[in-house]
Parts: sequence; structure tokens; C-alpha cells
Amino acid sequence: MSYFFRVFLLFSLVFLPVISHAQGLITKRSTFYALVGTSGAKLNQFNEMLNDRGLSPLRNRYRTLGLGYQNRINDFVLGLELFHNQGGRSEFDGYRMSYRTSRVLLNVGYSFTEESNFQLIHYMSLGMGFLNFQMLPMQSTSNLEDFLSNPEQGFILRENNIHRGSIKYGDFLTEIGFQLSYDFPIPGRKESLEVIAKLGYAFSPFEGKWNLADMSFQNTQSGAFIRVGTGISIPDRNFFYKDASIALQLVSGFHFTKPDRLNEQLVEAGYDPLKGRPSNLGLKITGETEGVLYGVEVYNLAMDGSANAVKSQTLNSLRVYANGGMKFLQYKNMALGALGGIGFGNIRYTLSQVDKPNFPELFEQRQFDGYLKNSGLMAKPEVFLEYAYPVTKRKFFDLVFNVSLGYELALANYRLGELDMAQYMTAPYLMFGVGVRP
Repeated sequence: MSYFFRVFLLFSLVFLPVISHAQGLITKRSTFYALVGTSGAKLNQFNEMLNDRGLSPLRNRYRTLGLGYQNRINDFVLGLELFHNQGGRSEFDGYRMSYRTSRVLLNVGYSFTEESNFQLIHYMSLGMGFLNFQMLPMQSTSNLEDFLSNPEQGFILRENNIHRGSIKYGDFLTEIGFQLSYDFPIPGRKESLEVIAKLGYAFSPFEGKWNLADMSFQNTQSGAFIRVGTGISIPDRNFFYKDASIALQLVSGFHFTKPDRLNEQLVEAGYDPLKGRPSNLGLKITGETEGVLYGVEVYNLAMDGSANAVKSQTLNSLRVYANGGMKFLQYKNMALGALGGIGFGNIRYTLSQVDKPNFPELFEQRQFDGYLKNSGLMAKPEVFLEYAYPVTKRKFFDLVFNVSLGYELALANYRLGELDMAQYMTAPYLMFGVGVRP
């Protein structure tokens, strides 16, 4: 069966039942959730190369951590999920080999059950991904000056390199699966606690899209998965409350910071400085009940450029927040409020050689790239102004436009070697968001 036919068949399985259930009384449900799980992956060509050298293969398994958002209108289901998958590790000759992926997926599906505490949903996911494969020393330098003078520690291969920014996500990925969930009412609240289980199969539908150093990593994106988790759901019976909702927004904006202290070290070591300010792109999920706000937020700050004639460099930072706050003013479709967040941040500086040989020569030579990293706690307050625009007369959902002004505060040193990068992590920001709210 061709890959094109498989995709067409999967689309048909999803959309034909959706069309047939599109009429009748409108029912709604909105949910956001976190998931953990495991999934299969294979490194066929790479493991064959290891086997030829008498070495043990890498384990064919991912550990998964993810975040999701889902809306149900009648039997039609639409959602978005973001996953980080950590693959197996293997040690050889003082080096550690490892691989990981991240994926963003749009879910489309339909429910076999009527709106109730129990749901059984069939869905298909369409999305994009990122793949990182690396072989680096188990004991690497932690001194910035030593690293900059000798960054060739091992090798790092990245396809759709999100360390250069989330807009670098690419290469088509799909999943097909089933979701089972059950609601447990929360006393005194309009929300319910929802327990979720998902199982299915993921794959890349087009051959030749996941090649690194002339070796296929196609099968790293294919395999069966099972994921379990929990979240907050607003069932249909509580949607008649005007301010009971969960919104999803795509956010981007300006972080008013520059890596000045790092640039001083780069120039002193003979490298080009990183120019400009970090770009960012992320997701924000916000629930609301009677003016009380809660939710999660994740975004990726990235800087990249040339380090010299033969090397490139990236400075990347992932931020994940749990948010809470209130709306102070609501006038028609306009609202003013404030949020506070506490969460996790990391920082990673990478120096990579632009031209590297292909496998198996790369495996034998190894010393081309390296990075320094650190992580810690973050906090932030922000104020926001939003406008909600009803899309249809039947009010399936609103388009929500948001402007946020805030200040991020590093609660750790975030050292790259001995260089304190907390000053770079601590800065004001201006963010713009656009999204949907049922």
C-alpha cells in the first residue's frame, strides 16, 4: 500500500464520520491535559553499523512527555499536541550516544460516544517534527574558556533544528489512534478532572525525509505508542456559564535581552558575536472560571548565526510555565487582567562544524561539535489586554487576540561554564497571541 493511499485512507476514516454527525443540537467540551508514555522507534541503519563493529544497538524506545489541548463540538474533535520524546542511550569508548525528537501535531477526529463523563474518540494527527542525534563524551569540559578553545567534543546531527527557532520544525508526520477518557467532577467547580489514555501508531508517510549524514533515521519516527495522563475539562453542561472556557493561543513577541556577556567571551576567543535579540514562538493554554485564570505556557527562545568560516552557533532557551491570575475588567468583548507564572527554563549554547563527513567516517572521527547547557527555575508576572471576536452566529468559538507585557526573572544562575547567564534570562517582554476559545 503506497504512503499516499494510506494518508488518503486515514483522512477518509476521520472526515466522513465527522460530516455525517455535523447536524443537530450543538454540544461542546474543552480540555487541556499533560501526558506521559512510551513509543517504539528504530535506528535500523545505524544499529546495523554498530553490529558490524561488534557493538550493542541503541534501544528502540522513546520516553514521552507531552502537553495537549482539545475541543469537541458535537461529535467532531479538534486538538493540538506538543511532545518531547527521549530515546535510548548507549555508551562506547568514553562516549554517550543518544537521540530525541519533538513533535507538534494537529488532531482531527470524531467521538463514538455521546457527550458524557466517558468518551471514546478515534483521531488522526498531522504535524511536523525535530530530530537530534548525538555522540558526545561522557565526561566533557565545563569551563567556557576551555570549551571555546576546543569545542570539538563529538558530533551533533539535527534535522529541522529548533535550536535555531520553532519555525524550523518540518517534515511531515502522522499518527492514528484512539483516546479513552473519563471525567471526575471537582466539588464546587465547573471543571472536571479528566483521566486520559491514548494508544495508536505514528509514522512518517514520505520516504527519505529523515536522513542525517547520508544515513536514514526514518524509522525513528515510526512505532506504536501508549500514553496516559490527566487534565482539566469543561463539559457541555457547564458551557452556559459565560466565563467558563479554555483557550488556546499561538504566542510570539519580543524579549528585550541580548547575550552581551557571552558575546564578550566569543569575541575574545575569536568567534563572531550573536547578533540581535532572541526570536520566540510558543503555545499558551488558559482556562477561565468566573474571572479566575489558570493554565500552562511553553515557548522557545532562539538565536543563531555564523561563528566563523567553518562553524555555526546557536543559543537556545526553552521556557515552561504554570500560570494563574484574574481578569480585573470585562467590557463586552474586551478584557484586562494579570497572570503570574512559575516554571522551568534551560539554556544551551552549541558550536557546530558546518561540513562533516557522512557515516561511517563520521562515527570513526567523531570530534566536530559540542555544547554547554544549564537549567533552573523561572518566574514571571504579566498584564494582558485581550479582544474576543465571535466567528459565527451559532458561537462555535471566538477568535481571541492578546497583548501581554511582563517580566521574566531567573531564579538560578544558569551558568555556561563559569559564566553567569541569569542576566540574559531575566528581562522584560512583549508578547502577542492569537487563538481560539469555545
